[in-house]
Amino acid sequence: MNAHILLLAAGASSRMRGGDKLLEQVDGVAQLTRIARAALSTGLPVHVALPPDRPARQAALDGLAVHLVIVPDPSLGMAESLKAGLAALPPEAGCMLLLADLPDITAADLATLCDHWRAEPEAILRGAAADGTPGHPVCFPPDLRDDLMTLRGDEGARSVLVRHRARLRLIPLPDLHATADLDTPEDWAAWRAARK
Repeated sequence: MNAHILLLAAGASSRMRGGDKLLEQVDGVAQLTRIARAALSTGLPVHVALPPDRPARQAALDGLAVHLVIVPDPSLGMAESLKAGLAALPPEAGCMLLLADLPDITAADLATLCDHWRAEPEAILRGAAADGTPGHPVCFPPDLRDDLMTLRGDEGARSVLVRHRARLRLIPLPDLHATADLDTPEDWAAWRAARK
């Protein structure tokens, strides 16, 4: 299977009131470091879309065998990060889109998705919470690249998922692994309290 992981890490963390959610500590390491390591554990090439003005995020990836993709203007929305990242991938490669702010996603979760993807490479696979709520990551076959490259703004890939819903398969992951994204200091505090 010719597939790459695109880790989207160019967002502004605007609701963190000066903090950076991707540098929050999870099990003793920055969240961005943790999820990049999980992605690398799959054995797939990993590209990380980063903003041009967050050197601490680049530093969190030092020593990891990831490909950095600098997004010129991430303020234009998530689609800009997605397109910049896709442009750095081989045109014939499938792409797993992985958000960098999912603190519960594990190497095992990504391995589960990869196993399903190998079995069904033409499908769109989407991680889901244990109750079936759709979440992330999302695996796209290479023939949908052109559709993804037309996206604009902050909608992510929703319109592509709707247009090709007949090909969509939800892959349940444990608990809320696929849906727990933490955007505020209060979110992080509640998540840490729940883990204790």
